[in-house]
Amino acid sequence: MQNKKRLRNAAITGVGMYAPEKVLDNKYFESIVDTNDEWIRTRTGIEERRIMENGATSDMATKAVEDLLQSTNTSAEEIDAIIVATVTPDMLFPATACLVQDNIGAKNAWGFDLSAACSGFLYALQTGAGLIEGGQFNKVIVIGADKMSSIVDYTDRNSCIIFGDGASAVLLEPTDNLDYGIQDSVLVCDGSGRDKLYLKGGGSLNPATEETVQNRMHYLVQDGKAVFKVAVKQMAEVSVNLMEKNNLKAEDITYLVPHQANKRIIDATANRMGIDKDKVMINIQKYGNTTAATIPLCLTEYYRDGKVKKGDKLILSAFGGGFTFGSIYLVWSID
Repeated sequence: MQNKKRLRNAAITGVGMYAPEKVLDNKYFESIVDTNDEWIRTRTGIEERRIMENGATSDMATKAVEDLLQSTNTSAEEIDAIIVATVTPDMLFPATACLVQDNIGAKNAWGFDLSAACSGFLYALQTGAGLIEGGQFNKVIVIGADKMSSIVDYTDRNSCIIFGDGASAVLLEPTDNLDYGIQDSVLVCDGSGRDKLYLKGGGSLNPATEETVQNRMHYLVQDGKAVFKVAVKQMAEVSVNLMEKNNLKAEDITYLVPHQANKRIIDATANRMGIDKDKVMINIQKYGNTTAATIPLCLTEYYRDGKVKKGDKLILSAFGGGFTFGSIYLVWSID
């Protein structure tokens, strides 16, 4: 529920995105694994996904931020902080945020990476909002970016068809009108799901060795059935919880903005929330699951298509490996 002691809210005042040029359609996967276009579309809703051929996560994130800065006529030197939500950083350190900061010339900004898998953008957005609400910072860029092709096993037909690459960014700024901006959030993590969706190799538990490479430990592993079951339940419950906290009914919501993991998960979540299909943001058919980038990609595309207006009430909802999940209630503030 709205914190009445808050002096200002964090509002999204600009958006930006980048989708790589290379497209992998479902026909491509018919040629490399035992699957077909109809099965993929009916099971996931995905028709194609983008792949970053030359470059890393920081390159996509940089392009998304450049798009954001240009569209909002903002100078990089005005930026106070940069938060990058990603599970595919260029390297363990320095942070991808540092690379983006240098690439765009944001010489007055500090920043860091945040890892929460598919819930990463929500975690980062709430974190960025806290920086704004605290009064010390006025322009915070929150980025969701992942080069999932770098950790996908293209011999695993159950996972390789799902993921794509992409990046999107939002600019957070303060507003004194507490009716706008980020109103509330419910964010959760449940480490008991650690063995259902994970990347085992490359960290301190299993540092990279010849053996870890031979055992394919540097590719993500997903128990699809287990993740589906928990995701449907938790995405819906956390979103309904948030709506109840803020006395919102389904008819009050302009859009549900779900993580684009699987069309069936999205549909099931909307159904349990009582949200009509025409009030659900969808672009999974074009990009697949870009992990931390899916929600801001939806926000950017729908806003630029004129489908999101000032005053619209949005519920953002996500579920990711870990497990992580959560929901954010925000009121759109851009004309």
